[in-house]
Order: sequence, then structure tokens, then C-alpha cells
Amino acid sequence: MSTLVRIARRHPLIIRPALTRCAPDLYLPRFVGRFHSGTTDHSDSLAKKGPNEQADIGTEGFHTKDKKALSSVFTQADAVTTVPQEVRGDWVLFHPVYSEEEMKSVEILHKEAKTISDKIVYKFARLMRWGFDFVSGYKHKPLPREHNMTTEELIEKGYILGEAAWLSRILFLETIAGVPGMVAAMLRHLGSLRLMRRDSGWVHTLLEEAENERMHLMTFMTLKQPTLFFRALVLGAQGVFFNMFFLAYMISPRSCHRFVGYLEEEAVLTYTRCIEEIEAGHLQKWADMPAPAIATDYWRLAPDAKLLDVIYAVRSDESTHRFVNHSLANLNPSKDVNPFAFREPDMFVKGTKVGFERSEAEQFVQESHDILSRGTKTSEIKH
Repeated sequence: MSTLVRIARRHPLIIRPALTRCAPDLYLPRFVGRFHSGTTDHSDSLAKKGPNEQADIGTEGFHTKDKKALSSVFTQADAVTTVPQEVRGDWVLFHPVYSEEEMKSVEILHKEAKTISDKIVYKFARLMRWGFDFVSGYKHKPLPREHNMTTEELIEKGYILGEAAWLSRILFLETIAGVPGMVAAMLRHLGSLRLMRRDSGWVHTLLEEAENERMHLMTFMTLKQPTLFFRALVLGAQGVFFNMFFLAYMISPRSCHRFVGYLEEEAVLTYTRCIEEIEAGHLQKWADMPAPAIATDYWRLAPDAKLLDVIYAVRSDESTHRFVNHSLANLNPSKDVNPFAFREPDMFVKGTKVGFERSEAEQFVQESHDILSRGTKTSEIKH
């Protein structure tokens, strides 16, 4: 067993926690190979080019544990068309997989807006929140003390949302949430082509964020197929938001990441309230609903996982985006390395801390280099 694998298994902060939990033999050698390309001075690691620019590659395909099931997944017709009737497994970029303790450690946090630009984007994020709350009828007023109202009465008087209203709200939000990461990744990718240099690891993390939000949508789509009117609303909202964010990111990437960080704060709050309503017994249809298969595959949930477990995982993802975007907003996007291209902290950090300051991000990058330099000897890598 390689030194890197042993380190990763003993220390959950090291080498992206999900890798060792999912398939270390499949992922770790490929991950290590990206960084074993000679030695370079790592001083001032956050702002230098060179090995700092390298990022973990996304892996698409079935996981090791899924290979034995391929014969039952693909039919003879599939072998001809190459289109499986049902795809089980990941087929996605890197994403965290959480323990139960990690998922329940997430806290509602807020990054104080100190600069003028931060105050502007925070007010705009709050305006978007207010607008969507108004359209969706979401109020979440404090429940009266010692009330005797039924769930139906609580819904009617605007204290809580029912399952249908929650689902519509979540579906709409997730169709918008996947836009910023993709727009930012696209612009940085094109910038890398124009400047003919590496991107310092930003593109991969941004693509991972966009895909993660899309997988949220795919998960909740198993519960409801939206109407044509709903799809038309999504089309219009996405078109407007895409173009606005596109223009804004060209002007001020840091403000855009701060804006996304504030939006993710609201997402963590929303999913926390949804969890509270399920656990309080107000969403009875969701209380014992089994987790969709796509969710158990994606987050490596237990076979008997419930929808509540899925929402805990989604909230953890939103907490990750909150942490990452607030951290990126503290960096210089034109020269600083993305510290999360190498590894990510676990949820005990991301769920309880609003983001890295620039000095903390630089230290995190240096620690990543130290870990990799100690554990990436080719002779020690298990193939």
C-alpha cells in the first residue's frame, strides 16, 4: 500500500476525502501522477505558477465496486447502441462523500460584508432571495408557541410549505444554481486559451460545482416532472441570469464569487429549514420516502437511506459551495492558485467556517505540496 493511501486513510483532510472512501485503488494513483512531475520551489505557493497550476482530473465511468454489476446493467441491445437502459455508478467529476457526523455538523453562517462591493452583492443576493420567496409563497414565519394547528392549517396560514411547494422551489433553485460555476469555468477556460497558460486549478473546481448542482436537480427530478409552464419559467430565468452573470464575471470575478457565496448561505438556510420540517413531522410524505437510486449512487448512501439523508447531503454540498466561493472571493483570480484543486477540507471545516482568508489558503496549498512531496514516490504507488 502506498504511503499516500495510508496517509489519506488516517487523515480525512488529506487528498480529497471522497477518494479514499470510494475507490482508492482507482483514484489515488491517477491523482498522484498529476503531481509527480519533478521538484520545484514552492515558496509563496499561492501566487506562483508551475506545479501549483495543476488540478485533479475528474474521473468519468463506473467505480471499481460497480464493475461486477456491468453484466446486469447493459443488455445485448445496449452493447450495439452503446446507450445503456440504466446507468448506475458515478459518471461524474469529483464530489465529496460525507459521513453522517459530517452532514449534521453544518451550521448556518454569514460572511460579514465589509467592502462596498461585498455590500452591493449581498444586497442583490438578498433581493433575489426576497423575490423568489414572494413568487413561491415562501414565508417561514415563526411558529406560534403551543399552537394546536394541523399541518394543513400551518401550510394554509403560511407558516410552512407542503411537499409540492418545497419540491417546486427546490427544482427551480437548482436550475439556476448550476449556472455560475459553468459560466465562471467557461470564461476561465477561454482566458487560459487566449493567454496560452495554465489556469492554476480554478476550472476544475468550478466545473465540479456546476455539475454538483446539476446532480441535485437530477435527483429531485425523480420526484416530479415539471410542467411546460414551469420549464418555460426556468428557460427565461436561466437566460437572464446566465447573461447577467457572464457580464459581471468579466468585470469582477471576485465580486461574483462573493455573490455566489451569499447565495449558498441562503441555500444552506433553506435546506436546514426543510430538514427541520421533515424531522418535525410536517412533511409526512417525505419522512419515510426511500432515497432515489441516483442519490444513493452519487453520495454513496446506505441501501436503506431515506430522502431526509439525501437532503442532508445536498445541504452539505451547498455548505461546500459556500465555503469554496467565499474563499475564492478572498483571492486574486488573476494569479492566485485555487487551493481546492489539490484537496478539500472535510465538512467539519467547511460546515463550520465561512471560508479561507488568503493567508489560510496559501498555507493550505503549502500543506498540500508537503503531503504530496512526502507520499508520491513512483515506487510506492500501488498500481
